[in-house]
Amino acid sequence: MSPDGAPPPGAARRRRWHVDHGRALVGTERPGPPEAGGDWERACAVLRDYQFTDHHRLRGIFRPGDPLLGRDMLLEGRFGPLRFHLGVRVTATVDDERDGTRVWGWTYETLQGHLEQGRLTYEVVKDLTTGEVEFVIRAFSRPARIPHPLYRLGFGLFGRPVQLEFYHRAGQRVRDLLADARSGRPLPEPVPDADGVAVAPENSPPHPADVIALLVRHPGA
Repeated sequence: MSPDGAPPPGAARRRRWHVDHGRALVGTERPGPPEAGGDWERACAVLRDYQFTDHHRLRGIFRPGDPLLGRDMLLEGRFGPLRFHLGVRVTATVDDERDGTRVWGWTYETLQGHLEQGRLTYEVVKDLTTGEVEFVIRAFSRPARIPHPLYRLGFGLFGRPVQLEFYHRAGQRVRDLLADARSGRPLPEPVPDADGVAVAPENSPPHPADVIALLVRHPGA
């Protein structure tokens, strides 16, 4: 598979591309550099291990032992009785200070066969002056060419609302996991099987529809 999602220069001005930028306050520390074992480090761990998704909508399958940069991930999109297998690849990482903030995060691009074309960036940002820790999502996306007319219709009707719901719930889940960690509950971690492959988020319970679910591989062209 090859990357299929990086928007071309000027994509934000072109028709049909969605340009999204969301921020969620997920924690607070003392002003200054991130604290050891504090909210910023915890949020970075949640992002690194792909524990922030709503398992009802999306699960990630990957090898946590692989380097983050260049990691291939198989995402399982879940909608009613349908299970869509969607490939992505981590194409960039950031670990830096900029404009008075401390930033860590990563970017993936969709691969050929995904329902969408695009690029999505997740970051944990600490304001070094105020101590606020935010979870940030930046995304460029548009529907891929979907040959099957039923899937194309369904994605046209439900794809965008589900996408926006995912962004919102991801921020809420990071906030909730950090609140649990402050109360002493350990953060979830990927648990690899004998082949080194893990499913995230950890302990994703089966859905009642899984027994009759229809698996759709490479729904996009």
